[in-house]
Amino acid sequence: MESSSVFSVRLSLKQRYCLLLCMAAGAILTYHKFTRKHPVEIKRMSRGAGLRANTSQFTLEGKPFRILGGSIHYFRVPRAYWEDRLLKLKSCGLNTLTTYVPWNLHEPEQGVFNFEDQLDLEAFLRLASSLDLWVILRPGPYICAEWDLGGLPSWLLRDENMKLRTTYRGFTDAVNSFFDQLIAKVVPHQFSKDGPIIAVQVENEYGSYAKDIEYMPFIKEALLSRGITELLMTSDNKEGLKLGGVKGALETINFQKLNLNDIKYLEEIQPQKPKMVMEYWSGWFDLWGNLHHVFTAEDMIPVVTEILEKDMSINLYMFHGGTNFGFMNGAFAVGIPAPKPMVTSYDYDAPLSEAGDYTTKYHLLRNLFSHYHINPLPELPPLLMRRAYQPVVIQQHLSLWDTLHFTDKPSKSARPINMENLPVNRNNGQSYGYTLYETIITSGGFLNSKNNIRDRALVFVDKHFVGVLDYKTLELALPDGKGRRTLGLLVENCGRVNYGQTLDEQRKGLVGDIELNKQLLRDFIIHSLDMKPGFLNRIANPGNWKSMREPLSFPGFFQAKFYVNGYPKDTFIKLPGWTKGVIFINGKNLGRYWSIGPQQTLYVPGPWLHKGDNQVLVFEEQDTDGKIQFTSTPDYGMSVDV
Repeated sequence: MESSSVFSVRLSLKQRYCLLLCMAAGAILTYHKFTRKHPVEIKRMSRGAGLRANTSQFTLEGKPFRILGGSIHYFRVPRAYWEDRLLKLKSCGLNTLTTYVPWNLHEPEQGVFNFEDQLDLEAFLRLASSLDLWVILRPGPYICAEWDLGGLPSWLLRDENMKLRTTYRGFTDAVNSFFDQLIAKVVPHQFSKDGPIIAVQVENEYGSYAKDIEYMPFIKEALLSRGITELLMTSDNKEGLKLGGVKGALETINFQKLNLNDIKYLEEIQPQKPKMVMEYWSGWFDLWGNLHHVFTAEDMIPVVTEILEKDMSINLYMFHGGTNFGFMNGAFAVGIPAPKPMVTSYDYDAPLSEAGDYTTKYHLLRNLFSHYHINPLPELPPLLMRRAYQPVVIQQHLSLWDTLHFTDKPSKSARPINMENLPVNRNNGQSYGYTLYETIITSGGFLNSKNNIRDRALVFVDKHFVGVLDYKTLELALPDGKGRRTLGLLVENCGRVNYGQTLDEQRKGLVGDIELNKQLLRDFIIHSLDMKPGFLNRIANPGNWKSMREPLSFPGFFQAKFYVNGYPKDTFIKLPGWTKGVIFINGKNLGRYWSIGPQQTLYVPGPWLHKGDNQVLVFEEQDTDGKIQFTSTPDYGMSVDV
């Protein structure tokens, strides 16, 4: 990482010759690039001491050190853009990268692990190292992050007795299994092994949960016993500091507005220790149906300035937010009567925008941080070009009902079964998307959900739309009719709560009985519509689709192609005239859209497009104007100050 580090290198004669030629030619070739093309055996002389918190100031290799950090989550940024975003972080004057690790993506089914491609954490750490950035790793297992279930995998909820974030055996066994895989990959990237990781966080904001006094010691030991040797930290808001710490880990604080009493309290519980704001909230998240939150640079910069003047370390959460691609958005349930799902964008009003643009905050922060560096900051990397592609007209459609035979074999059950307990995905249940519950009725009348719908259901009688049931609307009138008719409830998991005391209650689908005329409904056929790539591939056959000249049916899938002439560039999709659904580009799930806003555009990364024809697939619940539009600028809706 450092230019002063000493290396012992053994090169073959051929490799020496190549290196001498490069030097003679005056080639500006970094050692990293050379070894990537010409593998060599490297032995790095041992470094000094890693990050230490033994006095009122951090030290690194025995020298005073201030953490100037920024959060970027590798799982929220297309891999092709990792380097662009990290270079922009460094050019802002930051020296440390922080990232969470999402358990639910790395272990989507119990015992099935994924650390490849977009989820190649080690590649992300190596990239940080190559750019001379230190890393604070926040491996959870719970991460909050405005992410579905705070990053915990939904299959944990198949256990009806599950107690998340406690030492309940079912949870600790699962954590141990995950950490066996994760920490083995992390250990080689620690500072003590010449890697970039200088600190590791023990869980996340546990003081706000605090249901088990043995839990934090368990997580700490789970890290240490698997080879974590770097400085341990915890992270809590002021109230959480009272219950979130664990012996042997430095406590850090999270906030947006500076309260000197909070800093005084941190000093009192940790005298003669470095003070750090692990999460300085540079913006805020958005909820569907609310306004877009902004935190002005005029409000932020004075606070950051004061934090630095008080000799504190800081981590900007977020420095670059990115996107909740797919079905990964969480939901908010603190202080409101019912959970509200978060939007697809995680722009967060951060210094670096969702698409990697510099903001006013970025430039002001860069100027501020430059005063804490001896040498000039690196030049700003160039911005990536964007393009507003020409609108495209929907060419084909496919009714939801015509796709059911492409789903996994439906389940039959006398009573409703929640998503997580469905016998699908090798008995791991359904995690995300929609679930269709069908049963036979012989009359009209009043359908009552008994508040057992999680989170929102479109109701159909013989495939004709009747209405919506959700947390606000618990009862619906069904039309009268003769004979046996099929009642269908298409239930959407809109996103599991990611913070607060209700994590154990985040099962989705139908979580209990529903009634028609006060009689319990029975004998369901249940279709899992998680819209995974396998399902999308199965419906892709051209013979399945109908021309737009034929009558439309909702819900349904709508397909179009658009042509990219030249190198693909970033863009944003907007769908005026559509209502609610999900967008897929070339098989990748961009996320949800919803006309109620505030978000009105979805980010489309250029690397997910290719030259020539590109496929757009939209799942729409209720209405369409038949066109897909593009814009080069995002629209996050009407704003409100945090």
